[in-house]
Amino acid sequence: MNFQEKAQTLVNYFRAGNFKKVIEGCIVINKKFPDNSFILNLSGMAYLELQRFHKAINLFELALKSDNSNIAAANNLANACKHAGDFVRSDELFRKIIKSNPHYINAYNNYGNLKSTVNDFEGAIKLYEKTLELAKEKKINIVNHLITLAQAYQSCNNKEKAIENLNEALNIDPNNTSAHKTLSSIYKYSVDDAKTISQLSQMEQISLNSSLGDDEKRRISFAIGKAYDDLKDTEKAFKYFSSGNKLYKKTTKSNIVYEISLMNNIKKTFDNFDFSKSHKKYSTQKVIFILGMPRSGTTLVEQIISSHKKVYGAGEIGFLTNLVLQNFCEDSNINKQKIIDFQNFYLNKINDEYFDKLRLFNIKEPIITDKALFNFQWIGLIKIFFPNSKIINCKRNPHDNCLSIYKNNFSSNLMNWAYDEKEIADFYNSYNSLINFWNKKLPNFIHTVEYEKMVSDKDNEIKKILKYCELEWDNNCFNHHKNNKTPIKTVSISQAREPVYKSSVNSSDKYKKHLKEMFKNLI
Repeated sequence: MNFQEKAQTLVNYFRAGNFKKVIEGCIVINKKFPDNSFILNLSGMAYLELQRFHKAINLFELALKSDNSNIAAANNLANACKHAGDFVRSDELFRKIIKSNPHYINAYNNYGNLKSTVNDFEGAIKLYEKTLELAKEKKINIVNHLITLAQAYQSCNNKEKAIENLNEALNIDPNNTSAHKTLSSIYKYSVDDAKTISQLSQMEQISLNSSLGDDEKRRISFAIGKAYDDLKDTEKAFKYFSSGNKLYKKTTKSNIVYEISLMNNIKKTFDNFDFSKSHKKYSTQKVIFILGMPRSGTTLVEQIISSHKKVYGAGEIGFLTNLVLQNFCEDSNINKQKIIDFQNFYLNKINDEYFDKLRLFNIKEPIITDKALFNFQWIGLIKIFFPNSKIINCKRNPHDNCLSIYKNNFSSNLMNWAYDEKEIADFYNSYNSLINFWNKKLPNFIHTVEYEKMVSDKDNEIKKILKYCELEWDNNCFNHHKNNKTPIKTVSISQAREPVYKSSVNSSDKYKKHLKEMFKNLI
């Protein structure tokens, strides 16, 4: 095969999702055709898909060094920097691309994604609208751009604009499963609402289409399941939730073994650790870490706290996990000595880099919330490197919590354990064991908010949260559902915009006969 044929073969592997095969092939071709910008860029894209962000960055930089006019490589470099948490550099690169090529549509869309990541939804919406404008000029299919714009409006609690854009997308492509899935997350289905019932009927018709791909089937299954759950038709709801989960398991490699191994190794590492040596240097800006299991009430708690005039809600920022993995972890093993070295070093590298990554968020408040759920794994490191922080662990009835996970599909690959009954229970048990470990090692350091108490005695629970966080009274916290200053980007988006309600307490009772394996494995 000549170069073009070999390159096309690798592109086909990439489209098929065989990223390791792409990397292997690029290495072979690069020996015969060294410093080829196309091959370096393709290899970088494969590493980016595998979340090897720093390796991807290096390859994109080499591609640009070989050919500085390779705008795709420049766009990919900016994207890789975003994924690696270097938001400032990513921002600079996107600006540079748009300035040099103001009609390059991918840069506007990806720059909008960066703006969404740093909670600048006003800026994101402007960029998405520009993307839409360029797509129309170029006569490119605009459906996906309309959906992205709708999701940005939804995060800002502008349901009307979100629905308007989704309906426009469905007018063009009535069977688009992404548009229907997003619409289902906005709607509250009711037998008295003909509009929602009509849309449910459309989704059921789509689900019968034999030509749907697995991703589309999965997406529409979760959407229909949500609709029937709203309608309190448990039998039909479970049928579609079960289908969605099975389809996800079919195409996704579980990470449950890694996650449980990591949590066990965390306990071994910190079992005899000296926590009295908290780092002396740290930012005066305080972080309230809100953590716990997915679907445990973390979004609700963040909305309550971030309604306070002195608090900025940063949402699920993965900075701490990235810093820990880069500096202290190899696979699921943790380097205890390196933690001690950082603990004793005169500079607080973890704290400094964490706040450096926040620069693009334009935060004016003295306190921020970080709602990255899996920070519960790093509570010991928070104690060392963020000694002025507060930690709130959100806890919920394990049956209700695990059911709620089963009823949703998640965008993060950290959640690849969330589509199997036993794996969900195993993860919950490991989380619970680790939280108990931290509470014994660090008594009175963690404030626990129980979801059931929050919904039954909201005012008193909010008062306890404010007291623990050393925040003065602010009436806004008691009207959190009116808080639009903190965007929501999680599957909890609809619930967190409503007043606290009790209907989700003991919601697992009606699913008991369907989820016997999950519930029997919960400790």
